[in-house]
Amino acid sequence: MTTETITVSTDQRLAVIDITGQVTQVIPEDADGTVTIFSEHTTTGVTINESEGRLLNDFETALSELISDTGWAHDEIDDNADSHVRSMLLGPSETVPVSNGDLQLGTWQSILLIECDGPRSRTIQIATLSV
Repeated sequence: MTTETITVSTDQRLAVIDITGQVTQVIPEDADGTVTIFSEHTTTGVTINESEGRLLNDFETALSELISDTGWAHDEIDDNADSHVRSMLLGPSETVPVSNGDLQLGTWQSILLIECDGPRSRTIQIATLSV
């Protein structure tokens, strides 16, 4: 297994960022197996979906409308409970098959980092398990 780290800087409180290219760059060229993309943060999520601008905006809107920004007990500590709740629904990781160093994503699939408490600098672990 090989593990690499990428850093993603975000510039908005809630944003969806396509990190497929960054993930691809750190996968060993001869890898056959799986790659797991894991966010080290409790206020981000990782998912796979289409990286079309209007869809990404729709996703941000949906998260904002589903999860209220106010009224949470945790806000008494650091005013970001909505970010934690959003990221819990999304999950911190995704696993993708890899063949000859290439991600085996579907035609329209991309790896997306969802920032729920930005702007921040985020650390993402990329673990490649070759078989």
